[in-house]
Amino acid sequence: MENRLVHHDKDRTFDRIFHPRSVAVIGVSAQGNGFGSGILDALSAIGFGGHLHGVNPKGGEYRGRTLHRSISDIQDTIDFAIIAVPAHQVPDTLADCLKRGVAGAEILSAGFSETDTSEGTALERQVKEIAGRGIRVVGPNCFGIYCPRSGLTLLPGPDLSRISGPVAFLSQSGGMSVDFAHIGNWMGVRFSKVISFGNGADLRETELLEYLGRDPETRVVAMYMEGVEDGSEFLQVLKDVASRKPVIVLKGGLSEAGSRMVASHTRVIWESALRQAGAVQVGDLWELAQTSLAFSLLPVREYRGISVAGGGGALGVSAGDLAERHGLVLPAFEKSLSEKILEVLPKPGSSAKNPVDAANPFVGPDAFRHVFSHAGTDPRIDVQVLIQLLHHYKAIAMSLGLDSLRQITPYVQLAQAMHDAREAAGKPVIMVMPDFKQGKESLDIEEMIRDARQVFLEKNIPVFSDLGDALCAIGHVSTYASRLRSRGLSQ
Repeated sequence: MENRLVHHDKDRTFDRIFHPRSVAVIGVSAQGNGFGSGILDALSAIGFGGHLHGVNPKGGEYRGRTLHRSISDIQDTIDFAIIAVPAHQVPDTLADCLKRGVAGAEILSAGFSETDTSEGTALERQVKEIAGRGIRVVGPNCFGIYCPRSGLTLLPGPDLSRISGPVAFLSQSGGMSVDFAHIGNWMGVRFSKVISFGNGADLRETELLEYLGRDPETRVVAMYMEGVEDGSEFLQVLKDVASRKPVIVLKGGLSEAGSRMVASHTRVIWESALRQAGAVQVGDLWELAQTSLAFSLLPVREYRGISVAGGGGALGVSAGDLAERHGLVLPAFEKSLSEKILEVLPKPGSSAKNPVDAANPFVGPDAFRHVFSHAGTDPRIDVQVLIQLLHHYKAIAMSLGLDSLRQITPYVQLAQAMHDAREAAGKPVIMVMPDFKQGKESLDIEEMIRDARQVFLEKNIPVFSDLGDALCAIGHVSTYASRLRSRGLSQ
C-alpha cells in the first residue's frame, strides 16, 4: 500500500512535468539569441497548449510577449520550468523555482560535471541538493523533454510531430534524442515521451525507466545509455519493466574504456547483464528506430515462418539467407497452394514456392491481395513480407510521356490490398520499399516513396527500406516474445 501511495505521488508530479498547464522559460533574451529564446520559439511553433511565460532579470519584451523579471513575478501556478541561464546562475534559479512550487525543471545549460572541472562538479552537486528538497530535475546539459500530447518539445524541436504514440525514449545524449525524434517522424515511430536527461543530476535512467513501466501512454521503451549510477538497481528495474513491456537498449560508450581488452570485457559483461534482464539489444540508432517501429505495430508474439513476395530481383537466395540469420524460415508452399498463387501471376517467369517471385515489378495490387490471402492460410506462416520496387514505375511514366509517375504507381490501392490480405489471413503484413535510384534526377521517386510509406503506415503496416532490416526487427520481436514465454510471462 505504501509503495502504491509513493508511486501515486510521484506520478502526479510526473504528470505536471510531462503535461504542464503552465511553463516558465527562464533565460529568454529580448534580442532572441540563446537557448532560452530558442526553446520559447520552439514551444510556440509546435503549438504548446498551456500558458507560456518568459523570464529575464532585465524584463523587457520578446516577440510581443512580456518578460517577467523573476519567476516570483508570474501570477500563475507554474508546473514546469525550463532553465537556460549561465551555469553559475542555475542553483539560485532552481531554488527560486522550488520556492515557487514548481513540480519540475529541465536545465538546458551546460558547464557542469561534463566539463570535468571542480567548479562544474560543485555546481552540479548544488543542483542535486536542491532537487532533493522537493523539485524534480531533468539535466543539466540536456535537450529536455518532448511530449507530443502536451506540446513540450526538445531543443531545437519546433517541427517535431504532435501525433502521440506508444514509444518512449530515454537518452543521455541530447543529439541522439533529437535525431531519434526526427527519424521517428518519417519512419512511423510515434512517441509518448522523449527525455534527454543529460548529466542526470536528479532524474536519470533508472527512475525514469521505472516510471515508464507504469505509464499507461507507453507500451515500448527505447533507451540510449552510456553509463548508469547504480548498475544493480538499474538491472533490477529493467528486469521488472521488461517483463511487462519491451525495453530496447542501445548501449554506447563501451569503446571508450581504457584498453581494447578492457573495452571488450566491459561489452561482454554489459551484453550478458542486459540479456539476462530481458532487454532487446540493438547496435545503432537505425536498428533502434526500426525495432521500435516493429514493436509498436506488430503483435508481440513468436515469429518463425515467413512468406516473402515481390516482383523482380534475386528474392530466393537472399531472402532465405537473411531469414535464417534472424531465426526465421521460409517454408516451401505445398504444390496445391503454389498453384492457387500462380493463377494470378505472369507466365512464364513467376515462381510461387516461397518466396513468391512475380517476375516483374508491375504486378498489380489485386494480384498481391490474392497471393497474400492464400499464402496466409498456410499454418506455418506467421508473418508476410511484400517487397515493392516502386522506382521502376518512373521508366513507364517517361515512356508514356506522363507528367508524374504518381499517375501510374498504385501504392494507395496496394496499401488497401495488403490491409485486406492481413485481415483475411489474420497474419501481420510488412512492406519493404527499397530505393535504388537516389540521384538528384530521381527526387520525384524519393518523394513518391515517402508518400507511399505514409499511406501504408495509416493502415498500421510497418515499412522498411531493406529486407534485412525488416527481418532483423521481426527477429527482435520474436526473441522477446520467446523470452517472455520461457519465463511464464505474456504480453
